[in-house]
Amino acid sequence: MTPTLDEPVVARLSLLNRFLPVWIGAAMAAGIVLGRVVPDVSRLLDRVQFAGTSLPISLGLLVMMYPVLAKVRFGEINRVTADRRLLIPSLVLNWIIGPALMFTLAWLFLPDLPAYRTGLILVGLARCIAMVLIWNDLACGDDTAAAVLVAINSLFQIVAFAGLGYFYLKVLPSWLGLSTTSVQVSVWGIARSVLIFLGIPLAAGYLTRTFGERARGRSWYESRFLPRIGPFALYGLLFTIVILFALQGSAITHQPFDVARIALPLLCYFAIMWGVSFFTGRALGLSYPRTATLAFTAAGNNFELAIAVAIGTFGVTSGQALAGVVGPLIEVPALVGLVYVSLWLRQRLYHQAKEPTS
Repeated sequence: MTPTLDEPVVARLSLLNRFLPVWIGAAMAAGIVLGRVVPDVSRLLDRVQFAGTSLPISLGLLVMMYPVLAKVRFGEINRVTADRRLLIPSLVLNWIIGPALMFTLAWLFLPDLPAYRTGLILVGLARCIAMVLIWNDLACGDDTAAAVLVAINSLFQIVAFAGLGYFYLKVLPSWLGLSTTSVQVSVWGIARSVLIFLGIPLAAGYLTRTFGERARGRSWYESRFLPRIGPFALYGLLFTIVILFALQGSAITHQPFDVARIALPLLCYFAIMWGVSFFTGRALGLSYPRTATLAFTAAGNNFELAIAVAIGTFGVTSGQALAGVVGPLIEVPALVGLVYVSLWLRQRLYHQAKEPTS
């Protein structure tokens, strides 16, 4: 059913997604308690490692990513890429404007906190491939276009994430005369994390959809299989958050305002990216569904990948990892609010005449 302004958007979310900020907050609290009860949790987790990361954490990250990527309709890319009014702005917004904006906000708000600043920059580079499908659906966006843009972002991240990470963490600060002494980053370290924690679940998601649809059909795959595996993305995220806060609990409780300082640039980022993207789509003459899709796919971020790269590159106890964890805590309520804004703008800007075709 199509939502209206009189229909509560939050009520259309599943129980898990509706209270996601609550679950994240509970996971944070559980992690801090675990860290106090088991002081040597770090040593226990590091007994078995995979790709330089604790095996339990690695498994949590892979479980977190797989259900999201199993949703992507890889076979429909050509149906959306033919519309260059949507594709080109999406690429520019996602891969040029978004990272540059997050870089700017990170330096403006966190000039004295390099680890958190680096974590935010990684969040800006991780383009949305997960929750955007939910926000887009609630805002009455184009579901097919959103799925294809998610597929493109997924593939592009494999190719470009490491290079862009090196550019924004090392090259650009050097050009601008900003400090890079506290940022020790290897392009291979980032690339390895992306290949492992995005490449493996991406391949698994592609194979699952391909063979699942071939064996049982798309209807079964999307109505029966995906709902069964979908919650595991949240379980993996919450497990990772518990471990992160178990390892960082002492630092967090002694510096509570750090989380607030990380949250401020994130709030600015979501508002600016969504507003610029929405009115870009409007100016280009896109229909409301595709304008909404352009806005939400540009404003959201793949915090799962940002967390995975931060852990794989900088370590599970790093400030970079903590900044990644704050991402979903802020993104969920921010984008739910922007769904309401989108529906309001639909009524104000698109209700008088028939929407232009896309």
